[in-house]
Amino acid sequence: MLIEFKERQEELLGMISDLKVMLKPEQLKVKPNAKAAHEHLCSLGEKLKRHLSAEDKGLYPPLLTHENPKLKSLAWGFISGEKPLRKQFEGYYQKWLKDCDFNFTEEFLNETLEMFGAIESRIEREQTVLLPKLEESGVFRTATN
Repeated sequence: MLIEFKERQEELLGMISDLKVMLKPEQLKVKPNAKAAHEHLCSLGEKLKRHLSAEDKGLYPPLLTHENPKLKSLAWGFISGEKPLRKQFEGYYQKWLKDCDFNFTEEFLNETLEMFGAIESRIEREQTVLLPKLEESGVFRTATN
């Protein structure tokens, strides 16, 4: 469970890193680059939606019913902290990615970089606060460990 979670995080961070390079105005003037950035951005949107859904279905439920109150509190903190990111992402997705048909305007690029920052901050917090506590607690240890 945690391995897949970490892999999804790394994939999202890698895609954001690639997109930061691709979304430079000078890069977007070249048609094949703009097409690749467009496809990569749409893919990132879909993968982020799946990542958030997987958190909801697999990561948080066991924590919310765990006997350790600190783990429950940690889970609730991340769930409530996730709401602004979800709202921001949904607004961004509806505005810019819903039909995956957009222009690379300055407004779009600014909002995209802002969204990337929010995603990166969230993942960093998961990596530095949530995952260490989960690993320490052993909640998601497999039977083979």
